[in-house]
Amino acid sequence: METSQADIRAAADRLYEANRSMSACDPVRDLLAEGDLAAAYAVQEINTTRFLDAGRVLAGRKIGLTSKSVQRQLGVDQPDYGMLFADMAIPDGWEIPCGRLIQPKAEAEVAFVLGRDLTSEHITAADVIRAVDCVLPAIEVVDSRVAGWNIRILDTIADNASSGLYVLGNEPKALAGLDLRMCGMVMEVRGEPVSTGAGVACLGHPLNAVWWLAQVMARAGRPLKAGDTVLSGALGPMVPAARGDTVEARINGLGSVRAVFAKE
Repeated sequence: METSQADIRAAADRLYEANRSMSACDPVRDLLAEGDLAAAYAVQEINTTRFLDAGRVLAGRKIGLTSKSVQRQLGVDQPDYGMLFADMAIPDGWEIPCGRLIQPKAEAEVAFVLGRDLTSEHITAADVIRAVDCVLPAIEVVDSRVAGWNIRILDTIADNASSGLYVLGNEPKALAGLDLRMCGMVMEVRGEPVSTGAGVACLGHPLNAVWWLAQVMARAGRPLKAGDTVLSGALGPMVPAARGDTVEARINGLGSVRAVFAKE
């Protein structure tokens, strides 16, 4: 069963209004045919086009569902993706205003900045390695326009992969010499450890996630370009972020990055 264009548009309208008003909405999976991932991405694309028409600028992509356990939980066998817009980037250590997010959570990731275009869907892992300009630690501040994070796979894809904001570290590293598969991560909130993990949790290696994304984006007609930032997926569990929190992530070989949430 396919989802009608009217229902796809209705789902996009629901999420767009929730984003505009910063007020959470009902899930959109009730409007989409069960298992219709293509319809969920069509919803995402409608709102991506709306945002671009309104003057927002693409700065990269994010990859979600890179953990096999989370994939099994949601009944899928592959990651998902969402758009990163330039106005989603927050400098390391700057306060994030309360009004920017509805129900934020934080997760630590490896970010890749590309120095070459990746326009072919037939690329190899070697092509991805050659395209990487630098690597950075990152905190993705995920958010959901769906009330209470009551989401399933169709909801999160339609909602731009539950994107919110992101913070990059300030000390870029060359890819050569980094062991991104075994790099350990610890994330702290107010100095207390709340999440740990390693690069192997991200599809076995964060570069595997970027390789997957590059192929998918080429097929989708929005290929990765030089200068794009790619958030490759969580290295450990995401955690809620409250007003006044300082979230700091440290990744072996990459350094640290902080997301600071304003008190009011």
